[in-house]
Amino acid sequence: MSVDAIVSATAALAAPVMPAAGAANVAGQTGQFMEMVTKGLGEVNQQLISTQTGLQQLAVGDVQNLHQVMIQMEEARMSFQLLVQVRNRVLETYQDLMKMSV
Repeated sequence: MSVDAIVSATAALAAPVMPAAGAANVAGQTGQFMEMVTKGLGEVNQQLISTQTGLQQLAVGDVQNLHQVMIQMEEARMSFQLLVQVRNRVLETYQDLMKMSV
């Protein structure tokens, strides 16, 4: 799944589903949430791109420190796993909210 697909799916989940009573407050919180998600996705994407560059340099033989490449790769993997878990929690919460009757 691409980063753009995750951003668009999260944007759809963040859309306000409440009536006009708290719409202004929800809209402000939605904007803050979207900024936070976009920033987090950008950071994870940057880590993945950096790791890919490091692996390409390793394949060519331009890397002096194999340990740094491996550490960078593990950090990117863990960041991506955290991102996926957050997405799963958001989806789960959204589904629970949709099941509630008002």
